[in-house]
Amino acid sequence: MSKLSEEKNEKTEQTGSKTPAKKRVRGNNRIARWFREMRSEMKKVVWPTPRQILNSTIIALSVMAVAAVAIWALDQVGMQIFQAIISLAGK
Repeated sequence: MSKLSEEKNEKTEQTGSKTPAKKRVRGNNRIARWFREMRSEMKKVVWPTPRQILNSTIIALSVMAVAAVAIWALDQVGMQIFQAIISLAGK
């Protein structure tokens, strides 16, 4: 066996795989790979149409307005109950 093939066999035995071990390049290559993967994932996204965005915004604002009115009404009822209790205790 040649020296080169012995080195390959040693690397293969150390890693447990059938292919020779490759050096990992760290640093900029990881960042570039992350951006490539992010770009490919962003291409898969189904973006909403402007009409869908408008409808969703109107629904969200409506729900928030209804919730705000409901909370305000409950606060007013609670305030009236406490004022009634305080006025009864003061007599």
